[in-house]
Formats: sequence, structure tokens, C-alpha cells
Amino acid sequence: MQPPLPEARPEGARGGLVAGVILIILGIVFLGQVWGWFTLDNWWALFIFIPAAFAFASARGAYRRRGGFSREAAGSLTGGLVLSFVALMLLFDWDWGLLWPVFLVLAGLGMLLGWRSH
Repeated sequence: MQPPLPEARPEGARGGLVAGVILIILGIVFLGQVWGWFTLDNWWALFIFIPAAFAFASARGAYRRRGGFSREAAGSLTGGLVLSFVALMLLFDWDWGLLWPVFLVLAGLGMLLGWRSH
């Protein structure tokens, strides 16, 4: 006799998870600024993490639906990584001239993950 299958979560549950993670991160960042742990002059760049979080959630959903990496999961993961890296570069005022090759690495990683799934 097999154990019962777990019930599928409703579609809105994923949105709640993403929203919860976003609120926690924003709260920690703003708390860190108020308490003087660090200063972020470009705090508005935090909002770039919102579509990145949804891209990561989409990648996770595609991974779970297919039971492994698919082109859809690889594309969403790559998009989330690129958006996250852009947000970090803007937040911490990193030098674009020194770090632009990271975008090549992320694009190559996305291509390899998409190719592997094909």
C-alpha cells in the first residue's frame, strides 16, 4: 500500500511565498540602514529583486513540474540571476567596467542548463 500523495498547493501559495521573502529582505535591509549596519544610497535598486524573486519562483515551479531542469526552468533561473546581479551592482555601486564578464558567465550558464535539458 502506497502512502497518500501530498496535496498540491494552490497557485496563490507560491505568490505568498515570494511576497513573504521579499518583505523579509526589504525589512532586513531597511532595519540595517536605520541601525547603521550599512548605508545604501541606491536603495531603490531593491525593487529589482521583486521580478527576480518571481523568476526564481517560476524556475522552481518549472523544475518541480518537469522533475528536473527544462528550458523553461533554465531561462527563468538565468533571468533571476541576471536581475539579482544587476540589483547588487546598483545597490553596492560596484564597477560595471570590472564586472561585466559576469553577465557572459550567467548567459553561458543559462545556455548550458537549457542545452542539458534538451
